[in-house]
Amino acid sequence: MCFPLIEVFYLKIESFILMIIISVEVLSYLYRVIMYLKEGCSLLLKVRKPSIPFVLRTNLVFNFMPQNEISDKEPVLFKESEVLKRLKNEHDIIQALEYFKFLANSRSFKHTRSTYEMMIKKLGCKGEIDAVQYLFQQMKLERIGCSEDAFISVINSYRQAGVSEQALRTFYRISEFGCAPTVRLYNHLLDALLSENRLHMISPIYSNMNKDGLEPNVYTYNILLKALCKNNSLGGARRLLEEMSNKGCEPDKVSYTTIISFLCKSGRVNEARDLVLKFIPSVSVYNALINGCCIRGNMREAFELLDVMMEKRVSPNVITYTTILNSLVDSGHIDYSLAVLAKMFVQGCDPNTCTFTSLIKGLSSKGRISEALKLFRKIIDDGVLPNQVTYNTLMHGLCMAGNMGDALSLLDQMERNLCLPNIVTYTTLIDGFSKSGNLIGASEMWNKMISLGVCPNALAYTCMIDLLCRTSMFGHAYTLLEKMSTHKCPPNTITFNTFIKGLCVQDRVDWAMELFDEMGKHGCIPNVTTYNEILDGLFKVKNIELAFELVREMEELGIEFNLVTYNTIIHGLSSSGKLEEARKLFGRMMIRGIKPDVFTLNMLIHAYSTHGSVEYAIQLLDSMRHIGLNPDIIAYTSLIRGVIEQVGIEEAFIYLHRMIHEGICPNVSIWSFLVRFLANKMGCVGAVDCMNAILTDPSACI
Repeated sequence: MCFPLIEVFYLKIESFILMIIISVEVLSYLYRVIMYLKEGCSLLLKVRKPSIPFVLRTNLVFNFMPQNEISDKEPVLFKESEVLKRLKNEHDIIQALEYFKFLANSRSFKHTRSTYEMMIKKLGCKGEIDAVQYLFQQMKLERIGCSEDAFISVINSYRQAGVSEQALRTFYRISEFGCAPTVRLYNHLLDALLSENRLHMISPIYSNMNKDGLEPNVYTYNILLKALCKNNSLGGARRLLEEMSNKGCEPDKVSYTTIISFLCKSGRVNEARDLVLKFIPSVSVYNALINGCCIRGNMREAFELLDVMMEKRVSPNVITYTTILNSLVDSGHIDYSLAVLAKMFVQGCDPNTCTFTSLIKGLSSKGRISEALKLFRKIIDDGVLPNQVTYNTLMHGLCMAGNMGDALSLLDQMERNLCLPNIVTYTTLIDGFSKSGNLIGASEMWNKMISLGVCPNALAYTCMIDLLCRTSMFGHAYTLLEKMSTHKCPPNTITFNTFIKGLCVQDRVDWAMELFDEMGKHGCIPNVTTYNEILDGLFKVKNIELAFELVREMEELGIEFNLVTYNTIIHGLSSSGKLEEARKLFGRMMIRGIKPDVFTLNMLIHAYSTHGSVEYAIQLLDSMRHIGLNPDIIAYTSLIRGVIEQVGIEEAFIYLHRMIHEGICPNVSIWSFLVRFLANKMGCVGAVDCMNAILTDPSACI
């Protein structure tokens, strides 16, 4: 009689210990929250998905026995159909598992193969691999045979978790679970390995399948075709097609689409079209061909294929039109894409969410935000449900336009429509706040993201570091950089480049150099952008010697100079009065085939007009047109000042007249300089008369 009391005593002890553990966890969490509030920075906590406990013998929390059927005399027996229905309809995986454990520990029901398989399938869909393995092993211990469907559920669970090798090991023990290998099992195993690009494993398994005396079906061959195409073995894929036909397994539209897609993605569209002539193509084959044309930017050929489909009475589907429409959007032809949308309606093909998302992307990229919002509202009114990509695309457009208020309203609408924001959503908003210099808005969005268990990625960290640097909060930025590695999101080269740029803008070049040296510790290799930012900072603080040490280092490492590199060095040399070195570097830049931009020539014209030979500045101005560049107001302003000081006022008026003739209106700086110069030379009255004459007729004073 004492056993029940002892059991109750142990239950209370376990409950008390559990309460202590929970209390410690809660206190620990509260302490971190207090420290966060005290320090004014984010906790940066990674919210991990808790592992579901799957040990069957446990103290129950839930009472699944109907109240009117509880009895100490006879246990209520459950029917298998009732248990299966309860498990199937239970959407909460925790509740489902508790119910499963309750039955296992009771005398009311003994689990069958069907209930085990139902629970394994539910756990597998949620990615609870440990629980799946436990129940699978439990079936073996209880000598409950495993069906083909259950084994497929296990393989698919491993695939979903990205551990296909575990699926392979389990497959080789199939006989231990009272199940024999079948074609379906082999197919699912091959598909799992293919999903992780474990191509070297596929051929041996296919050989084992033949040894087991199993004939591959079209699904098997299609998996093998995908593997061969991923391995760039077109010859092998064609031989496999022949093998299929020889064995009486005719290739289907998936078979041909796989090969056609591979050829098109490899840029061999003409070869793909020739192959299409050898069989009757389906809409999926034409879609692959059209996609290949769009990838190459050959829109004329894509529209020709669309006409061919119509001629052969192969109706284009929403994928066909959306592929063309999206390609037009990416190439900036948003109005043509709207025409394709109209053609879809005429042909009776309803656009889907992807179609409208492409259009919203195109309108947003062109700054046509009001049209994008109007289209967004229309698709909702028409019953088309936007997905995460749609919301994120429109949100990106709003953020780029600086409409952060509308972007936040869109976030609220997204949440109301039960479309959960993801890391892209929050990163887009953080980047938008960052570009607008709103530290409070970015911080609030960051903290909301963390509190909801969305782990920041490298881009989110980089956006926050950029904003902290622009607000001179370098210490906080460095703390965030350090936390990236501890939170298994190591900084990349772009993160370091962003931080280094922020430091150099504020003349914190010494710290930037320390960060530059620290990159290797995080496995990051400096690129040309890194060197450009450091060089710009060094030239700004006139540390020419160290700057040229870095230039020599770039040459030794074989880092190719780009236009920004040359402009940075030329600007540094010009600002330091080293005009001859700047001129030589300009010549070297031209020899290497790097075309200068307006900024390059403006720097040199300004330097030579101010400190050097204005004749060379005039030559540069005249040479700009020969390389397709038109002088702007900055070039003319620098040149006119230099000509006045080094040559004379008459020569300066020639360039003033040319400037006006080219449609460039002189600014206040030019007029002020001319008035001051003329006042010193001719007196105030003469200067005013001369300027009036210039305004009436630019050639009057020449």
